[in-house]
Amino acid sequence: MRSQEIRKQFLDFFTSKKHGIVASAPMVIKDDPTLMFTNAGMNQFKEFFLGNGTPKNNRIADTQKCLRVSGKHNDLEEVGMDTYHHTMFEMLGNWSFGDYFKKEAIQWAWELLTEVYGIDKDILYVSVFEGSKDDNLEMDQEAYDLWKEIVPEDRIIMGNKKDNFWEMGDQGPCGPCSEIHVDIRSEEEKAKVPGRDLVNQDDPHVVEIWNLVFMQFNRKADGSLEKLPAQHVDTGMGFERLCMVLQEEKSNYDTDVFTPLIREIETITNTNYDKTTLPTEANGKVSVAIRVVADHVRAVSFSIADGQLPSNTGAGYVIRRILRRAIRYGYTFLNTKEPFIYKLVDILSSQMSDAFPELKAQKNLIVNVIKEEEQSFLRTLDQGLVLLENVIKDTKGTTISGEKAFELYDTYGFPIDLTALILSEQGYDLDEKGFEKELQKQKERSRAASQVSAGDWQILLENNEEEFIGYDQLSSTVRITRYRKVDSKKDGSLYQLVFDKTPFYPEGGGQVGDKGYIEEPNGDVVYVIDTKKENNLIIHFTKNLPKNLEKECKAVVDKNQRARSASNHTATHLLHQGLRSVLGTHVEQKGSMVHSGNLRFDFSHFSKVTDDELLQVEEFVNARIRENLPLEEKRSISYDQAIEEGAIALFGEKYGDTVRAIRFGESMELCGGTHVENTRDIWHFKITSEGAVAAGVRRIEAITSDAAKEYFTTQSEAFSEVKSVLKNPKDPIKAIVSLQEENTSLKKQIEALLKDKAKNLKGELKNAFEEVNGVKFLAKKVDLDASGIKNLSFELGGEIENMVAFFGTEQNGKALLSCYVSKTLVEEKGLNAGQMVRELGKYIQGGGGGQPFYATAGGKKPEGIEEALEKAKQYLN
Repeated sequence: MRSQEIRKQFLDFFTSKKHGIVASAPMVIKDDPTLMFTNAGMNQFKEFFLGNGTPKNNRIADTQKCLRVSGKHNDLEEVGMDTYHHTMFEMLGNWSFGDYFKKEAIQWAWELLTEVYGIDKDILYVSVFEGSKDDNLEMDQEAYDLWKEIVPEDRIIMGNKKDNFWEMGDQGPCGPCSEIHVDIRSEEEKAKVPGRDLVNQDDPHVVEIWNLVFMQFNRKADGSLEKLPAQHVDTGMGFERLCMVLQEEKSNYDTDVFTPLIREIETITNTNYDKTTLPTEANGKVSVAIRVVADHVRAVSFSIADGQLPSNTGAGYVIRRILRRAIRYGYTFLNTKEPFIYKLVDILSSQMSDAFPELKAQKNLIVNVIKEEEQSFLRTLDQGLVLLENVIKDTKGTTISGEKAFELYDTYGFPIDLTALILSEQGYDLDEKGFEKELQKQKERSRAASQVSAGDWQILLENNEEEFIGYDQLSSTVRITRYRKVDSKKDGSLYQLVFDKTPFYPEGGGQVGDKGYIEEPNGDVVYVIDTKKENNLIIHFTKNLPKNLEKECKAVVDKNQRARSASNHTATHLLHQGLRSVLGTHVEQKGSMVHSGNLRFDFSHFSKVTDDELLQVEEFVNARIRENLPLEEKRSISYDQAIEEGAIALFGEKYGDTVRAIRFGESMELCGGTHVENTRDIWHFKITSEGAVAAGVRRIEAITSDAAKEYFTTQSEAFSEVKSVLKNPKDPIKAIVSLQEENTSLKKQIEALLKDKAKNLKGELKNAFEEVNGVKFLAKKVDLDASGIKNLSFELGGEIENMVAFFGTEQNGKALLSCYVSKTLVEEKGLNAGQMVRELGKYIQGGGGGQPFYATAGGKKPEGIEEALEKAKQYLN
C-alpha cells in the first residue's frame, strides 16, 4: 500500500465516524510564545483543551506536519543513526472535544489497524497507565477493562508515568494514555524474546505506533492535578512508522516516504545506500549520511514553505542548524564539496504536493534558499579547516583544548564532530570535557536569559471567550476575568490580565501589540506595556495589579501609537500591491514587522530592486494615498469566499473557517491587523532601505505618517547646513560637483608626489638591508600610506633575493605594520608573513593577517611600532 493511500484511508475512516477533516497547521508557530514549532498534532487545538475556544466540530481528524528538534522533544542527534527517528514527521490524529472518550477511541483505533489496514493482531501490544503515587493517581482501570475485551491480557502492559501519562507542558491539560505497539521482528527473534519484554525498550523493531491520550486533568503551577470540566481525546499515530508496518519493511527509510529521495541522493553523490550496515562501519557511515540528508531536506523545505527562513536567531537558527548538519554529513561522508541538497526539492515536491500544496507553490523559493545556504556553509567549512590548521600549529602536545574547539563551533559555525574527525585523522585528541563545559556554560546563559515561570490563572469571572472590540473602539469599560503573575529573567515580574472584552490589539500578523492604560474607578492608573495572544486569550501585560480586581475599569489604548501602527500596517498592503505591479505577480509577502515608528516588509524576488523600480514602487503607494481610498472590510466571511473575491492569503499563516478581508481600492488581503480609515491618513510613504535577507527574499524598510514628516524635516535641515558650509551657492549641486573634481585632482597630485617619495626612498633602503642567517633583512618606520608601502615592498622584492622586509607607519593616529617575504623563503624555509604580523600586532594593540608572502596588521597604539620592528628580527635569529 503506497503512502498516499495509507494517508487517505486514515482520513476516510474518521470521516465515516463523523469527524471533520482539517488541514495541517503550519509547522512554524507564530502565535504561541511557548513553542517555536508544531511538535504534536494537538498544538493547533490547545485553545479547545484549555477551554478558551469552542470548536466548530467536536470530532476532528487530520495529518499534521511536526518538527521535533528543540526542548524536551529533541531527536536531532538520533536522526540517521537508527531506523525510526526523524526531525520532520507526519502525525495522523483524531480528537474529541468533550464528545466521545476512551471506549470509542480504543475501539476505533483497533478497528482501523486490524480491519481496515489488516495488521496482524498477533504482532500488536497495548499499554495502560499503571498509576502514580506521586500524583495520587490510580491505575487506568477503565482503559484496561476496555482493552481486555479486545486483546488477551498478556498483551496488555502496565506503563509508568514517563511512558503512559501525557502532559502538554509543566502546566495545563494532561492525562493517562494507552499506547499501541507493533512487533515487526522475524519469527525466530520473537521465539527468543517475547515482544512484551521489548515494549518501550528502544528496540528498533518493537515500536510505538499510536498513542491514545485521555485528557482528564489540569496540571496546576504547584504540580497538583484537578479534574477538567470536560474530557477530551487526543491521539497521534506516526505516519512514517505506519507505512513501515504496512509496507512490511524494517525501517521507515525503506518505505516510499523516503526511497525516492534516497535513490536521488545515491545518483547525485555516486554512492550506494546499504540498509544492512551498522553506523560504525565504513559504508554504514555513508548510509547514515544519506538518511540524514533525506530526513533533513524534508524538515527544511517544509519550514521554508511555512515562511521560516534560516537565520541566526530563534526558529531560523534551528532550521539553519538542521540544514548545516545535512551539509556537513554530505561533505564528510558523501564527498560533496558543491551544493547538492537543493536538487532534492523537486523530488520531494512531486511526492508530497498533493497532501501539502505549499511545497509546490513555494518550490522556487525553497530551492534558492537551500542552495545559497549550502554555498555559504561550504565556504564556512573551508575557512574552518584553515582555522583548525592554525589551532593545531599553535598547540603544544597532541590535545586540542575544548575552549579552542568551542570557539570554532560557536563563533565560526564549524561542527564539533567534524573537528574531532579531522583531529583524529592527524593524530590529535580533542578535550571533549573542556568543550562540553564551554557548551554547558552557553546553554545555561541562554536558559537563564529565557527562563519564564507562570503562576496559575486566578479566575474572577467564568468567561471562556473574550471579545475584541479594538477595530471600532479605543476605550471601553471592562471587567477582569482572570489574571496571573509571570516571572522572567529578562523582564522581571509582570502581571497578565484578561478582560471580558478589550480594545487592545494583541501582537499578530507582524503588527506589535497595543500599549495604553487601565483607569480604576478611584482614578488610579495601571499602564499596559504590551498585548499578546496566547491560546486564544488576549493577554495584557502590566507591572502591577489594579487595587480592586473585581470592579469595572476603563481600558484605554494609546491612540497615537495605534494610529502610527495602523498607518504602517496599511502601507504594507499598498506596498505589497505596488511590488506586484512594478516587479511582477511572482512577488509574495514573506514576512513583515509593523511598529509605530516604521515598517519592514519581506518579499520573494530573485534580483536586487533597482533605484528606478524603488521609485516606481514608492510613487505607486503615494498615488494610492492621494486617491483617498476608504477602508472596506468584511469581518466574518468564509475563507473560500474571500479567496474567490480576490483576497491574497499568505503561505505559512493559519486561517480559520471565517476570516477578515481588508480592501483599499484594488488591494485586498486577509488580515486581522488594524488599519487607517482612509489612505490619506498615511500622509506619505518613504522607502528608507532595500536589501537581501536570503536567496530570493528581499527586504524593504519604510516610514509613514509622523516618522515621514520627521524624516523630511531632518533632510531639509541637513540640506540647509550643507548650503551654509558651501557659502550658500545658487546651485548647491554644481558647487558639490566642483569640489569633488577639485578633490580628485588633488588626490592625483598627492599620489604622484608619494610615488616620487617612494622612488627616492627605495634607493636609500636598498643600502640599509643587513644579512641575518642568510636572509636579507630590513625593519624600518616609513612615512607612506598602506598602498605606498605595498608598492615599495614589491618593487624591492623584485630587485633583492631572499628578502624579508618589515615596515611600520602611522596614519591618522593608527598604526600599520606590513611584512614582505620572498616566495623562495616561504617555500624553502617555511617563513610566513601572515603569522609574523599577527604575532607582532600585539605590540600595536591590533591584529591582522594575509598571505605567506605579504601581510599587514593594524592597531591603535602607534607608539608600539618601534618595539614591533625591533622584535621582528627575532624571527630570523
